[in-house]
Amino acid sequence: MKKTCHFLALFSAAAVLTACNGSDENPAFPTLTGEPPLVIGHRGASGYLPDHTLESYRRAIEMGADFIEPDLVVTRDGHLVSRHEPNITTTTDVASRAEFASRKRKAMVDGVEEEGWFASDFTLAEIQKLRAVQPMSQRDQSHNGRYQIPTLQQVLELAQEEGRKQGRQIGVYIETKHPTYHVNLGLRIEDRLIAVLQQYGYTQKNHPIILQSFEVGNLQYLRTQTQLRLVQLMDGSDQNPDGSIDMSPPWGQPYDFAVAGDSRSYVDMLAPAQLQQIRTYADGIGPWKAHIVSSRLVDRNNDGQWDDLNGDGKIDQRDRVLLPASTVVQDAHAAGLFVHPYTFRSDAQYLASDFAGDPAKEYQLFYELGVDAVFSDFPNHAIAARQALTH
Repeated sequence: MKKTCHFLALFSAAAVLTACNGSDENPAFPTLTGEPPLVIGHRGASGYLPDHTLESYRRAIEMGADFIEPDLVVTRDGHLVSRHEPNITTTTDVASRAEFASRKRKAMVDGVEEEGWFASDFTLAEIQKLRAVQPMSQRDQSHNGRYQIPTLQQVLELAQEEGRKQGRQIGVYIETKHPTYHVNLGLRIEDRLIAVLQQYGYTQKNHPIILQSFEVGNLQYLRTQTQLRLVQLMDGSDQNPDGSIDMSPPWGQPYDFAVAGDSRSYVDMLAPAQLQQIRTYADGIGPWKAHIVSSRLVDRNNDGQWDDLNGDGKIDQRDRVLLPASTVVQDAHAAGLFVHPYTFRSDAQYLASDFAGDPAKEYQLFYELGVDAVFSDFPNHAIAARQALTH
């Protein structure tokens, strides 16, 4: 094929990035290693099937995802199961189960009071009576009530089985959800996790397992227990109208920082000196993608109202305009950290106006900025966009 350079000019920004250093057969990418960015099936293929089910993970693998991503919470009897949050109200059919009606209660999760049903109040046997549901109303609801909640062991075995079928290695990218919350319940995640991974032979840096967390202390502890790759996640509470990142609670800083009285936010942690410190315990960072490319609302006619750019009568991501990229990717790479941003979604309401409803444009933007992986609800779209950059 003809060698092609893929250039990206970020609107009026002066910087131009190129991924044009490789041969025709093996084009280089501006990633930390020069290899193509990985595609991580975020909660599986969650754009199509209910989150964190074996069926969703299998669909992501069939679509070509390099990794599948289970989030882990702990049951009352100490088992690791895959759910997005300790509160299982919106991701399972528990609210319709009369036998569990009395389990509904209020609980504090990372300083925020929530009401619902919590995995830590159920045994594994009880959890596996429940069925998963699609939590996003705009997505296909026809699979609700069909699929069980899997254990970590089942997810690992699925990855191994599907890897054998496809003749390729399938990675498992595990998030420890709300570590401090689980410690306070006497259900610490980390040692349970390491024990299961060791049973399956996952101990070394080159093994197809990556561990991630929004907190810091549990990653530092994990570094003393395993050589597996670790990732520091970076969140934010919202994008302000001007594109700056809202660092207010509960998502503006690691919760263990809040407990310890450490005032540093995730934005603070993205400073070059802090990235060097993160490198002492982690191999990469997983920033919310707005930390890399943010967006702003506009008032072009100066009437004091944000412009409804697509004319649908409401203001959302489709009415935001992209800002020039930050230096997060370059700074992290300079510290020796890979960069795995989240979450890429093809639903129209999650795409900024610049992408004109085409998720491929968003992937191309981030790929050409040099990200090393993307967390995607629609892994087939991420893979198609990656393939397009090699042709």
